[in-house]
Amino acid sequence: KNNQLQPIGVPGELCIAGNGLARGYLNRPELTQEKFVVDPFVSDTRMYKTGDLARWLPDGNIEFLGRIDNQVKIRGFRIELGEIENQLLSHDKIREAVVLDKTDSNDNKYLCAYIVSDEELTVSELREYLCKELPDYMIPVHFINLEQMPLTVNGKINRKALSIVDANFITETEYVAPKTESQKKMTKIWSEILGVEKVGINDNFFELGGHSLKATQLISKVFKEFNVDLSLKELFRTPTVKGLIEYITRMGEVIFTSIPVIDEKDYYPVSSAQKRLFVLKEMESDSTTYNMPNLMIIEGDLDKTCFENVFMVLVKRHESLRTSFDIVNGEVVQKVHQDVNFNVAYMDATEEELPNIIQEFIKPFNLNQAPLFRVGLVKFADKYLFMLDMHHIISDGASMGILFKELSHLYGGQSLEELQIQYKDFSAWQNELFQSEEIKKQEEYWLNVFIDEIPVLNFPTDHPRSAIMTFEGNRINFALSKELSTKVNELTAQTGATLYMTLLAVFNVLLAKYTNQEDMVVGSLIAGRRHVDLENIIGMFVNTLAMRNYPKADKTFIDFLVDVKENAFKVYENQDYQFEMLVDKLDLQRDLSRNALFDVMFVMQNAADLTIQLNDVSLKPFDYEYNVSKFDLTLNAYEEDQKIKFVLEYNTKLIRQITIEKMAKHFINIISVVVENPEFNISAIEMISAEEKEQLLRVFNNTTIDYPKEKTISQLFEEQVLKAPNNIA
Repeated sequence: KNNQLQPIGVPGELCIAGNGLARGYLNRPELTQEKFVVDPFVSDTRMYKTGDLARWLPDGNIEFLGRIDNQVKIRGFRIELGEIENQLLSHDKIREAVVLDKTDSNDNKYLCAYIVSDEELTVSELREYLCKELPDYMIPVHFINLEQMPLTVNGKINRKALSIVDANFITETEYVAPKTESQKKMTKIWSEILGVEKVGINDNFFELGGHSLKATQLISKVFKEFNVDLSLKELFRTPTVKGLIEYITRMGEVIFTSIPVIDEKDYYPVSSAQKRLFVLKEMESDSTTYNMPNLMIIEGDLDKTCFENVFMVLVKRHESLRTSFDIVNGEVVQKVHQDVNFNVAYMDATEEELPNIIQEFIKPFNLNQAPLFRVGLVKFADKYLFMLDMHHIISDGASMGILFKELSHLYGGQSLEELQIQYKDFSAWQNELFQSEEIKKQEEYWLNVFIDEIPVLNFPTDHPRSAIMTFEGNRINFALSKELSTKVNELTAQTGATLYMTLLAVFNVLLAKYTNQEDMVVGSLIAGRRHVDLENIIGMFVNTLAMRNYPKADKTFIDFLVDVKENAFKVYENQDYQFEMLVDKLDLQRDLSRNALFDVMFVMQNAADLTIQLNDVSLKPFDYEYNVSKFDLTLNAYEEDQKIKFVLEYNTKLIRQITIEKMAKHFINIISVVVENPEFNISAIEMISAEEKEQLLRVFNNTTIDYPKEKTISQLFEEQVLKAPNNIA
């Protein structure tokens, strides 16, 4: 109207500019015919372009958020790059800003900001400025200062040129170059892990983008290069190159050795985890409890021949994918086959037929017959359902990540670096490791943890426990609000803990409330890939950790969290000792109705973008029901979209869904209390809601009733027996 943009939308809602430079349509069905025209030549006004994303503000102004095609997903969070760029541009010293998502050498995504500024700015200033308006996960890991932005022939910013531009990172502290050979070697390791070209000796590992996964990689590489067994606790305490070199200098050397390649044989020893899984499979030969199904929807023009050929290459590359298991001379062994009968199963179906097809696809494996994985493609409509099922004895969660990464590279025509060792080499190496002095020390630690009576968690179930374990299960999903998630992370940062430690402490408090026990064991998982040679090997490396903690009623939550943190550090230092070995050494009285040592698990998942790109073909997770529960309860936690989310898996033969739903609410209630009052004693933490409290006090406890006071309880009982002799008392 009169060449002026008039706000006709609802304040706060999104609109997308479209249909050329000047025309736009509001993203509201009832207003699709209402057009507005912007004069692109009016001075001091913004010209909106096709694909611009904006929202109306309550005062009638439009806030530009960025480009609709600039959305990325990093570690589970969906991020608008334009929103970060706008916040940078609002800084009075920054003239131009571009934010890109990049990938480091380990295929992990991170944010990198390129700026042109009038004055030199530090990382501290930039992060502090951005944190005023943006959440932590939207703060770039790296900042690069440029004299000017590279442009295309059309005068637009050349983002492709930016991704390879030769520039220096802005560092948190004044850059101090490495001088000694040790410092140079350490900065090189940091560069490889963090994807940072220029690392100074005073730079902080975590400020340069390090997190728990990268910390594990660093510890492994430090062991290889410096012959020093660096602990995670020490890295938290000394997160600079200078500090780590000083620590290494003080420590005695532990000679690093690569995992040797063993001679070819007809069969090989199995790892500790493989032995346990083989025994479990023998006990229930028709069970799918330890299957690892993974289903994805494929969209795009899939080259089926190339897709199948890639899997043929992967089978040839990884011996685990052509390994079977047997018993020889009373011992479980693994056999590696040179060739196996593998092919991708193809079929056409309707969408309604998919549930039945999936149910038939996920079936028991015969461990004596390789391969112990299967792949299927179901064509429906204009899409494919990609089905992958593997037995846990040849794979784990990290292996799935390796397989999908290599699938993407090979489908795209890239080559892969040759593997130096295979899983059978690890198995032989692990069996030798079990004879070492280090493992004996770890064994001593674990036996000391369980030197006294081992507690059995008396969780109140809805149904009686059967004589033999069953694995029928279900799960519910729930999440903390963004605000509550932020407060949990703030509490975690204040105590120097990790999110895993904080949530494990809360879970212990929840179980203490349900069981009235102050001594409990909760199972947990650890990747088990501490040796640098194991980074790209497909196989079963996961070890189970028995986390014993003491949520005593008179202890404050903050003190209990510190205890959980210190206990976790000790457990990590002794993680090579296998759970199966501990169970054998403790000589527990076997109870076929329960798992050994614990019946409850807590697992912290590292959030990852499960969307896979194969050239122009995308693979996205497909939701399906897999009704298995290996334990009475398993709480899985992960971070996504600014929230801490949970999947609570439970045994349906023991617990009803309504009980689990209440339990989830109680868990959230405890978190709400401890983030506001971490100094509360555990006994003072209330998990029930106001409605439940009212029900307890006013409904269930409304016991006022007249009764004959001249008679005794036994007389009243006898009278009732005479009235209804056949009723259950």
